[in-house]
Amino acid sequence: MKNETLGDRIRHRRKNLGLTQKQLAEQVKVSHVAISQWEKEETLPRGENLLRLSESLGCAPAYLIDGDGPVFSESGFAGLHQIPLLNQRDVVPWLNDATSVKCDLLMHNDMALSQQSFALRVEEQAMTPAIRRNDVVIIDPAVSPLPGDSVLALQQNSALLRTYRQRSSESGVVQFELAPENIDFPLLHSRRDGIKLAGTLVELRRYR
Repeated sequence: MKNETLGDRIRHRRKNLGLTQKQLAEQVKVSHVAISQWEKEETLPRGENLLRLSESLGCAPAYLIDGDGPVFSESGFAGLHQIPLLNQRDVVPWLNDATSVKCDLLMHNDMALSQQSFALRVEEQAMTPAIRRNDVVIIDPAVSPLPGDSVLALQQNSALLRTYRQRSSESGVVQFELAPENIDFPLLHSRRDGIKLAGTLVELRRYR
């Protein structure tokens, strides 16, 4: 369209790919407010933000700027799929009844993830500095942890991120410890502390 603006092209490409502003923001590593401002042309994407935006929208930066660059086929995005993005405090209620918790969706292109995979936004500080508050981690319940892996565990109504340490078996049941990075948090033991594994961390995303 001859009279299209940069904001129009961003919005049209986003909608053609079936992305919400929040989903696009996750990919570009900016806030959804920034996406809204770009589409309204209150501000303009520049530098690395422009490069990440064009990559996420499947087009050349020049297309967004003046409409003259190439636009790639949506078939190149066929591998993208959505997984639930939860707040850490909502994990246990969501596992018990997914319909009881309102959650966002995170775009992901790793087809090796199981259908039970989900993402969560970290709220505790037990794994700092390795995993910080507001980091997003992707958890796959189908992946068995190896010693040293970060895992998500359930203890009563809490979901906890810890480092997995396998210990000896008792009556044929493998016992394990869950260690924090932050020394202000306690070491947990599977038998003593009534914890069970919910999945293994397969990806960490940090947004600035």
